[in-house]
Amino acid sequence: MTTWWSGVRHPIVIVGVCLAVGLILAHRAGLRLNSTQSIPLGLYVMSSDPIANGAYVLWCPPERPEFDLAKERGYIGVGFCPGGYGNMMKKVVASHHDVVSVTDDGVRINGTPMPASQPFNADSMGRSLPQFRVSNHVLASSEFLLMSDTNSRSFDARYFGPIHRDHIQSRIHPVWTWE
Repeated sequence: MTTWWSGVRHPIVIVGVCLAVGLILAHRAGLRLNSTQSIPLGLYVMSSDPIANGAYVLWCPPERPEFDLAKERGYIGVGFCPGGYGNMMKKVVASHHDVVSVTDDGVRINGTPMPASQPFNADSMGRSLPQFRVSNHVLASSEFLLMSDTNSRSFDARYFGPIHRDHIQSRIHPVWTWE
């Protein structure tokens, strides 16, 4: 007996296989999709360009309690980074030799305040957030301060501090972004 499904089944399987192969090839080519508000939404490509202030980066969070909490609360996804964390994408706002302060008033880099950088004490559900505070810390050559410049509520360096170069997988460049 022939059903409506028998005529549709093969094209669906073919489309599914083509889609899966396409996604695998795109991933191997270094394409990454950002679906968070930490940097502009869109498609990015990995690059071997040097990591510098103003660059967007793809990175794995270190295995630390504040990232366990972030994963548990859904601030970051589950993924293939150590600790079962998902990759994160942020903007490098400070690097080697920059002087960084993170206080209740916000983030200062080389004495200049970053706009909309005041840390929150609690998330949007009223749960307390980890707090990172430092005054006039000179970043080492292997340290980067990673933040969002598009979302003042982003889980970023205000809550976990500088990130070591070993955790940064790649610089990324936007291919196509949207709002």
